[in-house]
Amino acid sequence: MTGAFRPEPRAPHAARASGASRAPRRRAAVAVLGAALAAVALASGCGIRTTSVPVDAGAAPSRVPCKLPSADVTTRSPDSVAAPVYLVCASQLVTVDRPVPADASRSGALGAARALLDQVRQAPPESERRAGFSTAVPAELRVEPSRAGDPAGTLRLSSQPEDLSEEALAQLVCTYAENEALVTKGSVVLGGPGEYPPRGYLCTSQTKARPQDGTTPDVLDPD
Repeated sequence: MTGAFRPEPRAPHAARASGASRAPRRRAAVAVLGAALAAVALASGCGIRTTSVPVDAGAAPSRVPCKLPSADVTTRSPDSVAAPVYLVCASQLVTVDRPVPADASRSGALGAARALLDQVRQAPPESERRAGFSTAVPAELRVEPSRAGDPAGTLRLSSQPEDLSEEALAQLVCTYAENEALVTKGSVVLGGPGEYPPRGYLCTSQTKARPQDGTTPDVLDPD
């Protein structure tokens, strides 16, 4: 009909304009989401776990080798033999071979005990220090014969065994326990300069793994 009102066709253009304005926003949102997912994937690839709970990953692995290269093993003379001696390394007891006089064991238990004590109290040479070894046994410590009335196999130290540090006593007990001549009924019997009775000491796997926990005396059977 002539003269009838006809609305101008602007609504479709407005709708297209609105849709066009939303498209960049959708693309921006997708881009942000993609970046977030990429960051998560990158963190996963680096071994990072996202968690709100603290994770105990344990102690960091020690870089101390506690092992001597074959080229650094102490050489020994023809009149000596290699004997295992326990030193401290990475908070544990680890053996190293040390040369002792070949006739030390033939001179009886006291001679063997003195030869081994000489080695276990000796400051580690440079090759052993580089590998992380140390000793807690005092350089002035001595070992003396047993007394009348002492249990069989007793070794008297110049210090009371319980006055030594836990690591030093564990080193000495485990070193002596490697020599059959110094073991009596499964334990190493040690006394001191005082009138306290000697006591038997055991070298166990726990002693070697955690010498700082102390060496528990064994109960000596009466003779």
